[in-house]
Amino acid sequence: MTDLRIVTESEEFPVFTNIDINKMNRLMEENKAAKQIMSQLLENHHTTVSMIAHEIRNPLTLVSSSLQIIEKQHPEVKKFNNWEQTMEDIQFMCSLLNDLSSFNNSSTLHHSVFSIEQLIKNVAVSFAISLDADGSDIEFTSRVVPGMGDFTGDKIKLEEVLLNLLRNAREAVDKSGRISLSAERQKDTVIIRCQDNGCGIPADIIDTIFDPFVTYKENGTGLGLSSSRQIIEAHGGSINVESAPETGTVFTVTLPV
Repeated sequence: MTDLRIVTESEEFPVFTNIDINKMNRLMEENKAAKQIMSQLLENHHTTVSMIAHEIRNPLTLVSSSLQIIEKQHPEVKKFNNWEQTMEDIQFMCSLLNDLSSFNNSSTLHHSVFSIEQLIKNVAVSFAISLDADGSDIEFTSRVVPGMGDFTGDKIKLEEVLLNLLRNAREAVDKSGRISLSAERQKDTVIIRCQDNGCGIPADIIDTIFDPFVTYKENGTGLGLSSSRQIIEAHGGSINVESAPETGTVFTVTLPV
C-alpha cells in the first residue's frame, strides 16, 4: 500500500500571511537594519514566485493550445475517457497560475490620478453587459453618488477588486437573485459596497475567506479575495464582510482619498 503524505504550506511552500507582514512592518519601523533585510527578503520572495509561475505557465499554455487544436480537428476526442476532465484540469492550472501572479503582485501599485466615480460606473456597466450577454435573470442595480472627485491609486487593480466581488456575488445568488453596487464619499473616505441576497457565508468559515489558498468553491483557487484585500490595504484602505446564510452578503471597501 502506498503511503500518502499531505504536505502543508508551511512545510514546502511558505506563504506570507497578513499577520506575518504586519509583524515585519512593525519590526522595520523600529529597526532600519531590519527594514533593509526584510525588504530584500520580500523582493526575493516575489521575484521567485513570479519566475516559477512564468516558467510553468508558458509550456502549460502551449499544451492547452495544442489540445484545443486537436479537439477542433478531431471532435471525436470529446468522447474519450477523461478528455473533458483533462481539459478542465489544465484550465484550472492556468487559472491558478494567473491568480498566483496577481496575488504575488497585488501589493505593487502603479499610481495614476483618475475619477473613482467613473471607474465604478464603468465596472457596473461592464458587469451589467456580462449578465445581459449570458441571458441572466439576475437583478443588478448600481448607485454611485456624484461628486467623489479625483483619486490617486492603481486603476486597473481596483477594477480587478470590484469585478471579483461582483463575480463572487453572481456565483452566490440563484437565477432570480439580486446584486447591488453602491459608492459614496464621506469626507476623505470613499465607501463602496457590493451586496447580494445569495446563500451567504457560514459563520464558521467567514474568518478564513481572505486567507490565501483557502477556498470553499468548486474549482476555486483561494486567491481572489486574498489578492483583493492586499490591493485595498496597499491603497491604505480596508475590506470587510458581513454575511448570514440564506440572507446574503455585503462586502464593504473603504479607501482614503
